[in-house]
Amino acid sequence: MSDDEELAKDLGLLAALTIGIGTMIGAGIFVLPGTAVARAGPLAAGTFVLGGVIAIFTALSASELGTAMPKSGGAYFYVNRALGPLFGTITGWANWLGLAFASAFYMYGLGEYVNALIGLGPVGAGPVSLEAAQVIGLIGALFFITVNYLGAKETGGLQIIIVSILVAILTLFTIVGLLNADLNALRPLAPPGAVGQILPVTAVVFVSYLGFVQITSVAEEIKNPGRNLPLAVIGSVVIVTTIYALFLVVLLAAVPNELVSNNSTAVVDAAELLFSQYAILGTTLGFIGTGLLLFGGLLATASSANASILSSSRINFAMGREKIITPKLNTIHPRFGTPYRAIGLTGLLILVFLTFGNLELLATAGSVLHLVVYGLLNIALIVMREAEPEGYNPDYTTPLYPIVPIVGAVASFALIYFIKPIVIVLCGALVVFAILWYFFYARQRVEATGVLGEWVISRSEDLPDAAVSAATSVQPEANDFRVMVPLANPAHEKDLVKLGAALAKERDGTVVAVNIVGVPDQTSLEAARDQREYEAAHHLLDQAEEDVEEYGADVETHVVLSHDPFEEIFGAARRYGADMTLMGWGPKSHAAGTSTGIVDELAHSLPCDFLILRDRDLDTSRILLPTAGGPDSDLAAAVARALADQNDAEVTLFHVADDEQKGREFLRSWAVDHNLSDAELKVDTGDVQRGIANASEEATLLIIGATEKGLVSRLVRGSLVLDVLEEVECSVLLAEKRHKRTLRERLFGSKEGPDYDTTASGDASTPELDDSTDEPAEE
Repeated sequence: MSDDEELAKDLGLLAALTIGIGTMIGAGIFVLPGTAVARAGPLAAGTFVLGGVIAIFTALSASELGTAMPKSGGAYFYVNRALGPLFGTITGWANWLGLAFASAFYMYGLGEYVNALIGLGPVGAGPVSLEAAQVIGLIGALFFITVNYLGAKETGGLQIIIVSILVAILTLFTIVGLLNADLNALRPLAPPGAVGQILPVTAVVFVSYLGFVQITSVAEEIKNPGRNLPLAVIGSVVIVTTIYALFLVVLLAAVPNELVSNNSTAVVDAAELLFSQYAILGTTLGFIGTGLLLFGGLLATASSANASILSSSRINFAMGREKIITPKLNTIHPRFGTPYRAIGLTGLLILVFLTFGNLELLATAGSVLHLVVYGLLNIALIVMREAEPEGYNPDYTTPLYPIVPIVGAVASFALIYFIKPIVIVLCGALVVFAILWYFFYARQRVEATGVLGEWVISRSEDLPDAAVSAATSVQPEANDFRVMVPLANPAHEKDLVKLGAALAKERDGTVVAVNIVGVPDQTSLEAARDQREYEAAHHLLDQAEEDVEEYGADVETHVVLSHDPFEEIFGAARRYGADMTLMGWGPKSHAAGTSTGIVDELAHSLPCDFLILRDRDLDTSRILLPTAGGPDSDLAAAVARALADQNDAEVTLFHVADDEQKGREFLRSWAVDHNLSDAELKVDTGDVQRGIANASEEATLLIIGATEKGLVSRLVRGSLVLDVLEEVECSVLLAEKRHKRTLRERLFGSKEGPDYDTTASGDASTPELDDSTDEPAEE
């Protein structure tokens, strides 16, 4: 189910900034310095700075893309839009799984710090044995998954508190460290072999810089994203890089390097050493330093995990919205306004990774997958700049274009080379999985082609055949036949949904159930959204979702507020990409009771095929289809074929002609052409209206191709009153194909063609539309 509701804009600049800082600052300071110092000595501080310099190039690119497209999903959304769904699939999976790996890593680090306090041994025995840090991390992960479930506002507020306390603790440590710093302790600056370790160590610690792009993952929830998003993205990288550099230099200058090397809780031991030099009333303060830094480590790793879970669930949410994974993950919690299914699935992955991974594997896997994402993100910026697609109007532009995105892409991909081969192989396998996922699952479902693919195909005459062929070969194959069903009357919801599900299922399509809620002109739509719950609308759509799924078709649902519900049907059909609209006909349906907006509707072409159901206890077992071979009866035939296939319906074709033999020959040929050769054929030479009425006595559903004189407009005015429709006792389905008409034709109808597509001969009697009546049609 997909209630078409936007995520609330709850995050201000400070909250967005702390999402980035909180994600980055944890592992960088409290977990990885021991590994970095063991391999690079004092140059470890330089590796963190180098990581920040590499990150700033991508931060600049991400800021432009984020202000142009402030949508949930961040880097995934930008790459998908620019490079197309193949690379979007790769980016989505890499970003989502990369953050899940990183979140598990942060929770593992949290477990290390908690265990430093309580000193537990391994939990369990044999193959089910877990390290104490893992068990503690699992508990912490469950807590933060729950926090994210409750809403972004609560998450952002928690981040501000955590980061503020954390910065205060780090500032105090830095001051004490400066008082005891000895620059001679940094010599030799480059121990033997350290220079060759700069890039490999930078690749390891790069997991410390995953937070800045994740700010764009919640761009849809950031207030004033044009200003706040680039400030948060770029500012978080600059602030964290400065903190890393200053903190590590002070740490290595104030305590022996041997104390830091290969020590996962090095800062705690350093704090104990430094603070123990001071005393109050004869009591040394070493325990205060230890307690503060242990608490700081807990806050740092917790804030990293909290922000990562927040961002990763939004990426999962965006992938569902684009149908790269099931759109059912789009469901927004009615109370908390969060994509709770996406959060739950992401949380499950984190728990699995934490259970079966180790600290180094989790950290480096998160780094590699994000470096892939960052490289593609920089390329996406180049594509958007060069292709100049409509609507691309960023509030912030990346300086020194194209140097910045080119350097960002090359640096990101190059840094992967220095990760351990086993991790590269693992992440490479995940990328291959993403490619296979696209070709075997997503390609048949996604619809957006991407700016790059559109640009290449549109210039096929000027570009090499190989480039055009490559672009064409990866384009989506989705033929998502979408049947929109506007629902207004709960009494007839099930019949409409049943019919819509059969039509959608025939084409492996989707039922788009829409409840268009009328709002008085005096009330703004924004005020109506704030003041009313529309529980009845959601309940109707919930029931529709259950019914469609019962019939085995895919479904998505939308609640739309409108001042003109009838006019909005056409807008919704265009907006949701409907191929067919199936609506009820009667005083409680969208197709009756108002004339507002009629001229506007008539002046435009129908956006899709339209089916209008007059429901009399719908039964599709025996279908009567009158035809004279017109275009609207083609649509009626397709509907009859779908119902025959899906519901085992018996179809009877009916035709009126002057000559019975010629009429039967026409009907037989028409049946073959429309894949209805198994239908029963009936030919009449009398009055059309009476013939239909007589033939309908044995039918349960009458399907009639529409008039060329404006079927939908006459229905809404309540002026479509044909004696034949009043005489038959079965349900009636009127079919009008999508077509373009001139303004005159839309207002007054065509000069040629019968009112209903039932006769091939002008000699036969044709039923007329009675425009004189003001009585509304009955449902």
